[in-house]
Amino acid sequence: MTTLAFTKGHGTGNDFVLFTDPEGESPLTPEQIAAICDRRFGIGADGVIRAVRSRALPEGAAILAEEPEAEWFMDYWNADGTPAEMCGNGIRVYAHYLITEGLVAPERRDTLPIGTRAGVKDVLAGVSGYTVDLGRWRLAPERLVAASGLDVARPGLGIDLGNPHVVVALANGGELDGLDLAKIPALDPLPESGANVEFVVPEDPLLKNGVAHIRMRVHERGVGETLSCGTGTAAAALAFRHWGGDGMPNHWSVEVPGGRLGVRMFPTEEGEHVSLSGPAELVYRGEIDLSTL
Repeated sequence: MTTLAFTKGHGTGNDFVLFTDPEGESPLTPEQIAAICDRRFGIGADGVIRAVRSRALPEGAAILAEEPEAEWFMDYWNADGTPAEMCGNGIRVYAHYLITEGLVAPERRDTLPIGTRAGVKDVLAGVSGYTVDLGRWRLAPERLVAASGLDVARPGLGIDLGNPHVVVALANGGELDGLDLAKIPALDPLPESGANVEFVVPEDPLLKNGVAHIRMRVHERGVGETLSCGTGTAAAALAFRHWGGDGMPNHWSVEVPGGRLGVRMFPTEEGEHVSLSGPAELVYRGEIDLSTL
């Protein structure tokens, strides 16, 4: 394959290059992915998503054993060419892409099961966007986080959503705005596979009509600072609720530089799940000659 037909999409500014390879016959190399995502010499994106049938990938075969209806797998790659387990904004954009391309035709109010490296995720199309059940979550080890713009390292709470996060509470909005997240935050101890790092502050007032409002910036593993991170907003809300204790609600509104996302925690038979709601948009289509990269 020398010419790649692609679609560009985003969820609250977290942007992706998507392409269809149903039988898994035309994977991109990590070097090609990094070149495509380059914002000066490529298309520019936070990651690449390949639409591939679950049966065409080894990871997908295990997914089908868990959920036979998960026909499509989200083969997601970070901007540096490394694979990632999950992407909360990416999976909403991917669901929108599958529907728009006519690759799936879910009935209204039906959930769409999608395979990921973090298991099957159910996505529901709504009036103003998509909601994805991110599944169960768990606390992970705490880390010290040093970031450019902070005078001293701060404690960060580990949250595992199938992909790793470390959430840091800051004193005020000034500290949040003063961060230089073009530089990679330093984690101590450093997780073997790295982590996304979220910095968060409460809005004033925190609670409005039973919904907690917070503001967040993020440095994504393998990408850098992004305008939004879907699983990161869920991690930030979960961490803030953990710090706040029993008085905290289960409905959260998280402002990121690219917009606003909704997070909800809810009980299931297997334990508490967390969901993410927000917009997904496809902005243009094109072709790129891979031999020029």
